[in-house]
Amino acid sequence: MKPIIGITGRPQCVPAAAVQIMAYLAGHTYTDSIRHGGGIPVILVPVDVDEIDDVLDRVDGLLFTGGGDVSPAAYGAEPEESVRGVNLERDAFEFDLVRKAHDRKMPVMAICRGMQVINVAFGGTLIQDLPSHMGVHDHDVAGEGVYEPHLHAKVEKNTRLSTVVGAGLHSINSIHHQAVEELGDGLSVVASAIDGTVEAIDHEDTDWPFIAVQWHPEFLAMRDDGTSHDLFASLVASAAKYRADA
Repeated sequence: MKPIIGITGRPQCVPAAAVQIMAYLAGHTYTDSIRHGGGIPVILVPVDVDEIDDVLDRVDGLLFTGGGDVSPAAYGAEPEESVRGVNLERDAFEFDLVRKAHDRKMPVMAICRGMQVINVAFGGTLIQDLPSHMGVHDHDVAGEGVYEPHLHAKVEKNTRLSTVVGAGLHSINSIHHQAVEELGDGLSVVASAIDGTVEAIDHEDTDWPFIAVQWHPEFLAMRDDGTSHDLFASLVASAAKYRADA
């Protein structure tokens, strides 16, 4: 049986009959990337903390996706005007989800907001707005530009990420206005943009299959980018091993 990858859903208003309702969605770029890597994607919606173990019993790996900003209250800060798309229910669910996944050593991959969620879940903080705080203006690309690389990130040697994509400079895309600031407990920076923005983090627990990147390999994968495919294939392979060892 192929490994099942739980994908965190993004809350969004959608039309239903004559009204708008809230739904939890995952773009086809995520689900297609998991399927291309050999896994079966399922979308996860927030549940109570005492039900998370029941969810994790039914999946073999997790993909934390992009979306709205993490609430600054979660890392002890006041929200600035630039903060958008906060959903407290999603935040709380994903914080507990990643902590329990770590306890189980369940494979995790995190993208953009997903990486920021994990940093905050382990006690870290975020830069609330790169343009106003750091003078960085080229990380928030929109439209068809999301499918093409336009920045470079340097992946450090001898890291989990480098074993998958290789060390050195990589061409990446970027769709965010927030970034990791202070690192959470056990986390380290394993890739950075030329301007210093954190582009990937790792966890010191070597028994935990974990990769987190700030860029969006799911969009690059739609242009058949081999490195992006490798990231998703690595998650699926780790999930297959997790299933076999269970």
